[in-house]
Amino acid sequence: MKLSINKSRSLWWFLSSAIIIAGIISMIISWQNPNIRAPLRPSLDFIGGTRLQFERDCSQPKNCEQPLDINVVREVAKEQGLGDSSIQIVADKETGAENGILIRTKNLNRDQRTQLQNALSAKVGTFDQQKNQIDTVGPTLGRELFTSGVIALIVSFGGIVVYLAFRFQLDYAVFAIIALFHDVVMTTGIFSILGLVLGTEVDSLFIVALLTITGFSVNDTVVIYDRIRETLKTNPNRPIAEIVDDAVNQTLSRSINTTLTTLLTLFAIFLFGGATLKNFALALIIGFTAGAYSSIFIASTLLALWRERTGKSNLGTSNEAI
Repeated sequence: MKLSINKSRSLWWFLSSAIIIAGIISMIISWQNPNIRAPLRPSLDFIGGTRLQFERDCSQPKNCEQPLDINVVREVAKEQGLGDSSIQIVADKETGAENGILIRTKNLNRDQRTQLQNALSAKVGTFDQQKNQIDTVGPTLGRELFTSGVIALIVSFGGIVVYLAFRFQLDYAVFAIIALFHDVVMTTGIFSILGLVLGTEVDSLFIVALLTITGFSVNDTVVIYDRIRETLKTNPNRPIAEIVDDAVNQTLSRSINTTLTTLLTLFAIFLFGGATLKNFALALIIGFTAGAYSSIFIASTLLALWRERTGKSNLGTSNEAI
């Protein structure tokens, strides 16, 4: 079966627009929500909070016989009203034994910290007071993380434009960036909806996920664009819509197989990777799916429409492949 994506391109654009508009509406609602005050529900990485690290005292008899169970730690945190905290089991730098607990949560006063520590000690063992660490993370660090992430995204987009304009032509680069913007906005919008409905938060790993998504998406787009250019070299007089359809069909199995194998790994991380990596994996799942979709149905069809409207038929002879 062959796809004729250009015959139904209005449908593909409508589907993308509907999801993006829903995400933008959600971001506006989140911004006006007094409990969020941001387009996405921010985690402690951005709004600040308390970081606590406790380590069991293994010098005491039988204190470290049983391995730490993160589920027990989560239950204790929920009992203390800290169910949305980020919790990790950490290893000792010298011995490598996993006897430490790292908790990132909302701002806690001294009594709350003491109460949490005592509740944990009762469940998992006595902590070494000399190795315990308690820090307060302010919102300034969160602003720095956000600013650095935005700068990284802008630089990556600029680099992609330069590369594609040099390897292909400028219009290739423009529509590739539109497709990347589509993927980033769609992922961000869906996370905004999840933040409103399910309380899903974004942390510094979310920015890493967005950067990873741009790299994955542009790879698929380059493969399709390369096939379009090669076909135009041998058949410059064919209608551009037919050439784009053929290029998509020739690369379709590769795109699907690459995306599916990647998604299998991401679903495994989402299901079994723990709470720390869950939202990171979810962002990649959404973004990689959107990236495969935009490469096939957005970047290619926009390029075809542009060439039909401008009457430019020869896409492939000005720049050779690097």
